[in-house]
Amino acid sequence: MRALPALGTGANMEPDLQSSLLCDDVRQERNGKFILIGLFDVLNVPAYPVVLHKLCVVNRWCCGEGEFRQRSRIMKPDEQALLMEGKDVAIRLPDSEATATSVEFFFNARFEAPGTYWIEILLEGDLKLRYPLKAARL
Repeated sequence: MRALPALGTGANMEPDLQSSLLCDDVRQERNGKFILIGLFDVLNVPAYPVVLHKLCVVNRWCCGEGEFRQRSRIMKPDEQALLMEGKDVAIRLPDSEATATSVEFFFNARFEAPGTYWIEILLEGDLKLRYPLKAARL
């Protein structure tokens, strides 16, 4: 995937991924602040398979300039098979001091068995961050 044309300067400056969090839901206040509900440390459920009706991946980008495409995905414990993949999300940073927060919703995620699932964040098709989500029985 190639980068979109830069804004103003003629060249993109790739941003840093400041944070990525997995949670149950996200709300946005009138003043623009985000409220994250139910941050995941581990997925504890009494039995598998389990379907989570809603999962949110919240990413915060900074220290870059230009337009980019982000994609989030959840990998199964074998680290090869895809559980779910989001769509491309446009990240727009008009200058190097700007920040961009993206919220992506995954619906009806079916976890077949306990194990370590992997959240992956890609920018322009390149893996930028990968972190585990441990799924266990209560």
